[in-house]
Amino acid sequence: MSKGMMTNTRLARHIADIGFFEPRRQLTYKSQWCCAELTASSNLCSTCGKKHETLTLSDRMFVCECGNKMCRDHNASVNLENYTARSAGIYTAGDNGSVLAA
Repeated sequence: MSKGMMTNTRLARHIADIGFFEPRRQLTYKSQWCCAELTASSNLCSTCGKKHETLTLSDRMFVCECGNKMCRDHNASVNLENYTARSAGIYTAGDNGSVLAA
């Protein structure tokens, strides 16, 4: 985007609004179309599952009341790994009523 376009604050605001909204709109549409669940993985505690609504992009550390403290990106990746394992029916030894998937 050119510098001149961004000096027009009204135009810049509209471009910015569309730019941030479109990926979310597409993900919502595609997940509904595929009967999938859209989850904000970076807002959920990977230990207790509590959702943290007040997390901002500037918060790089994820800190939960349950004692979980880790890098926000690492917390999100653990959530995605756990979600994938649950949805595929893969459990670790020691889970209630589960068997180790071969």
